[in-house]
Amino acid sequence: MSKDLIPVSIAYAVTIIGAALTLYICQSGYLLNALWADLVGTVIIFAFGRYYKNASFYDAYWSVIPPLLAVYWLVFHVSPEVDPTRQAMVLILVWLWGIRLTANWAAHWDGMTHEDWRYAPIREKAGQFEAVADFAGIHLFPTLIVFFACLPIFAAVSVGENALNWLDWVAFIVVAGAILIETIADLQLHAFLPTRKEGEIMQTGVWKYSRHPNYFGEMSFWIGLILFGLAAHPQGWWWIMPGGIAMTAMFFFVSIPLIDERSQKNRPGYEDHMKKVSAIIPWFPAER
Repeated sequence: MSKDLIPVSIAYAVTIIGAALTLYICQSGYLLNALWADLVGTVIIFAFGRYYKNASFYDAYWSVIPPLLAVYWLVFHVSPEVDPTRQAMVLILVWLWGIRLTANWAAHWDGMTHEDWRYAPIREKAGQFEAVADFAGIHLFPTLIVFFACLPIFAAVSVGENALNWLDWVAFIVVAGAILIETIADLQLHAFLPTRKEGEIMQTGVWKYSRHPNYFGEMSFWIGLILFGLAAHPQGWWWIMPGGIAMTAMFFFVSIPLIDERSQKNRPGYEDHMKKVSAIIPWFPAER
């Protein structure tokens, strides 16, 4: 393990302890308790990031928190009518996703000298309010998006009274397929990067059919969780669906356009690549 991962590991240990103490102290109900704990954890990670001058301390938060939320809701708030098979399916898939994504980040993070390229411009644009932008834009906003996108997990493991049904199996296929696609895309990308020539574009494997197959997998994961939530508790659609939809919209309208814009500046031929290859959904490349 890189020595730079030691302070990150300490930060997350302190975060988990702080969140656990918040859950112990708060008496606001299981959803609000979880939200308060999530916010406390975000503040702790933000503080570590400011101390080390690297907001990428937060990068792993995205994949660490959902599995912990799933366990909290499963252990401390379970209706006796919740289907145990659905609980097991959701818990296993969320943990598999979280472990894989966190391990992928840890294995390829370049240490304290590296910070996600999207963070510095956010702070720079804020000027004297850069600390506010750092907390609100880089930490708090994603935390809230992820929390609300996790509400289908709450529906599936804690309150959903529906028996296991066909939609659960559709959800299982979508989520498992999403994890598989993300895994393949990341493995292929990291095999390509060490031998990549300057400006070269990844155009093999699943990257031949999508410019952002890893994002396609990530978006599919959150959509699959919505399906689990609807299978378990369809009458709660109004609070089950918005988080995952917002998450998908954030990828579609913010993250992917930013990456494409940067690639157009740094990679000759990327504009032509955009015309030939689907942005997100894998499809056969256009002949030009």
